Amino acid sequence: MDAVYSAASQPWMMAGVAVIVVMGAIVQAGLGMGYAVIAAPLLALIAPELVPVPTLWMGFATAAYGAWSDRRGVIWSEVGVGLTGRVVGIALALLVLDWIGGGAMFSLVFGLMVGVAVVLSLGGWRLEFNRVSLVAMAAVSGLMATISSVGAPPLAMIYQSRSSADARPTLGAFFAIGVAMSLAALHASGHAGWREIWLAAMMVPPMVVGTIIGRRMRGRFDTRYRPFLLSISGAAAVILILRGLLWNF
Repeated sequence: MDAVYSAASQPWMMAGVAVIVVMGAIVQAGLGMGYAVIAAPLLALIAPELVPVPTLWMGFATAAYGAWSDRRGVIWSEVGVGLTGRVVGIALALLVLDWIGGGAMFSLVFGLMVGVAVVLSLGGWRLEFNRVSLVAMAAVSGLMATISSVGAPPLAMIYQSRSSADARPTLGAFFAIGVAMSLAALHASGHAGWREIWLAAMMVPPMVVGTIIGRRMRGRFDTRYRPFLLSISGAAAVILILRGLLWNF
């Protein structure tokens, strides 16, 4: 609750958080991109307590809504295979979080994770879709998401060759369950508690506003904006990395 009080007592920070969340939700609704890859690095710059757990809660809400809406198209066999990899990624993430603690190391590792996500998103690389690649990329996704809340790019590499009718609902179900697993692990291991839930609740109103705006603007969005938006995330990741490296200087 101290973090909630601290955040609420700084109007400039709350205003900045609201703007970032609205922007991320607009992008998510308008372009179909991941909310976290835009919002998480910017939130980490001005309010580090909002990542990864509160942002993961927001990701869970959007993924669960999408999965429920497209539930008839979910390929559950693929979700099951992917979740085995997710378990491995979550276990590795908890080990990394225990090792790095907070402060400079967290900023450095967080920035690196987001940087990798941005590079993967911009690179357009593809991997052959098979059981091995699905488990491997699901593990990488679980590792990245549990630490940074950004986990979509690794799986996008293997689902790019699939039809959107198969990929969208299946990935929605995977992320809904996978993010719930990450949150459960973070709470059970002591890396999260009630304060993160309260912080997530504070971001709900601007997310709803951004989602409504994004849906109404959907026809006006152009995928050419995607590299520009990702470059903003990349710049934030670089700043976080530098902050981690120069923390003690």
